[in-house]
Amino acid sequence: MQTPLNFVTQTDEQMLENSREFKTSISRRRTVRNFSGQTVDIEIIENAVKAAATAPSGANKQPWHFSIVSNNAIKKEIRIAAEIEEKEFYGGRAPEAWLDDLKVFETDQHKPFLETAPYLIAVFLQRYSVDEDGERHKNYYMSESVGIATGILITALHLSGLATLTHTPSPMKFLNKILNRPANEKPYMLIVAGLPAADATVPNIAKKNYSEIASVFN
Repeated sequence: MQTPLNFVTQTDEQMLENSREFKTSISRRRTVRNFSGQTVDIEIIENAVKAAATAPSGANKQPWHFSIVSNNAIKKEIRIAAEIEEKEFYGGRAPEAWLDDLKVFETDQHKPFLETAPYLIAVFLQRYSVDEDGERHKNYYMSESVGIATGILITALHLSGLATLTHTPSPMKFLNKILNRPANEKPYMLIVAGLPAADATVPNIAKKNYSEIASVFN
């Protein structure tokens, strides 16, 4: 069954201007590790999640779940569990070359932002779906689908005026237990969202040149 496409046609000039404005705005997005504890209207977070849920997915299975956390006790529990994994990572699990690459970011096992920021959004990947009768159904291209949705989520939060951090302690199975998520869901990413601290700084790094990341065939 097909339905009409709700597509808004724009002039060449409008499209070009939109592309330039978006590039300028998204270029200001930076990963932040110093967050303010200032509260943020939850509707901003919910709107970003709803935007993420519009992402394309394999066979439209929508194999994702987003757990929004603002409860201080739960955030503390997540921080404690994450820091246990991070301590092992920085204490020997990670190869020396990886740790060398991370030095510019000045990171370590301590993750205070998991408690300081007003919101954590845990993104889960559903390896298979379960219907009301408990029957399993196959999902397709789960990593690709959830990756696209997560990208939209980060972009929506940025365009809403919030700073973000993508956090992936490994393993993250503790999120299933803390957030009461079922076994068919795999923690994919933990996104920290809020306003940056007044004295927040970011590493002095640069992105690759366009010629290094793209090829154009006219």
